[in-house]
This record gives sequence, structure tokens and C-alpha cells, in this order.
Amino acid sequence: MRRRHLCLNSRRMTVTLALWLVALVPIALFLSCSSSHSLPVIADRPVKIVVLGDSLASGFGLLFSPAFPERLEQVLKHKGFAVTVVNAGVSGDTASDGLRRLDSAVPEDTDALIIELGANDAERAIDPNVTRAALAAILQRMKARHIQVLLTGMWAFASEGEAYARAFAAIYPSLASTYSFVWYPFILDGVAGNPALIQVDGEHPNAQGVDVIVSRILPQVEQLIARVQATRRR
Repeated sequence: MRRRHLCLNSRRMTVTLALWLVALVPIALFLSCSSSHSLPVIADRPVKIVVLGDSLASGFGLLFSPAFPERLEQVLKHKGFAVTVVNAGVSGDTASDGLRRLDSAVPEDTDALIIELGANDAERAIDPNVTRAALAAILQRMKARHIQVLLTGMWAFASEGEAYARAFAAIYPSLASTYSFVWYPFILDGVAGNPALIQVDGEHPNAQGVDVIVSRILPQVEQLIARVQATRRR
């Protein structure tokens, strides 16, 4: 009887061990597949671009058409780029306003920032030194956070005088050079002065104007994305 009891215990242990092995095999296979296929790789994660701007970014007057950030995302995705473009435009914002809300507008998972600020500074004839200081602070903080930047330029109105217009226009290339970021000279290039591309207010681009802005700035945006991808590969 004792030998039979030992034999039965041995068989039970063998059966139990076999059942454990059967249970562990699919778990091991799952973990293997997950580690090689399911876990996201940083290099494959979509590039997140935030557009920090004023009414030109927020889409003032574009009731049934995408604003600049949304249209930019559409075009980039059509070209095969894995991107997310976030609209952080607030109508009426100056460069100083953008600086004040920078932390809330540019979350931790941001890869790149497009700065579209300055139009309201120029319209209100704000001291170019004030505008420059605000933009410089934004760029410095982005550099510290290792976020790539595309700085878009703005021109002052001729009515403010030649000296003011010249001082204002010099802000952007100087900052881009100092911080070695991508620079686009004039956000309204190809749109300003063309009534067919401007809304009835005479200032903001219509849907066709937004398309022109996107098409013209696209090479610089692609350069921005390339910088993000190069950083990820390091």
C-alpha cells in the first residue's frame, strides 16, 4: 500500500508539473511577442508639434475650414509623416502672452514647437526689445527642454515708421541665429497684400490663404521634423 501511495503521489506531481508547463508556454510566447512587436519604440512614435500663436494659428474667421495647425497636419500626413499638430493659438496674444502660458501650452511630451507670435506686438507698436525678450525667453526654455523649434517671422506695419519696422523685422533672424533653430522669415509670405487670400477684415488669411501658408512653410516644417528624428536616433 505504501508503494502504491508513493506511486500515486509521483504521478500527481508529474501531472501537476505538466499542467504548469502547458500554462507557462502561452505566457512566454505572449511576452516574447509583446516585447518585440507591441511595445512602442520612441523612434516610431508620432512627432508631436505644438503651434504657439495668435489668431493666425487659432483660425480666426475660418468657421468651416481648418486653421493653419490642422491644415498643416493634414498635409504632412498626406505626405506620409507620422505627426500630431496641436493648435495652441489664442486670438490677440502677444509674444509676452505666449511666454506667460508657455508651460500649459507646451506639455512634456512635445517634440517640436512652431512659434507664430508677433503680429499683435507690431499692431500695437510694442517696443521691439520687449517682443525680442519674450521670444528669447521662450526659445531659451525650449532649448533647456530639448524641444526643437521653428521660429516664424512677422513684419511691422509701414505706418509705424521705417525705423520701427526695421527694428522689428530684425528680431527673428537674430534670435534664430543665436539659438540655431529653424527659421521662416515671414509667416504671411505669399498671402499678405493679396485680397484673394485675405478675409474681409483685411488681416487674416482665408482658407485659400491658409493653404498658401502651409505650402510655403512646408520645407521648414520638414526640416524641423528631421531634427526631431535625428535627436531620437542618438
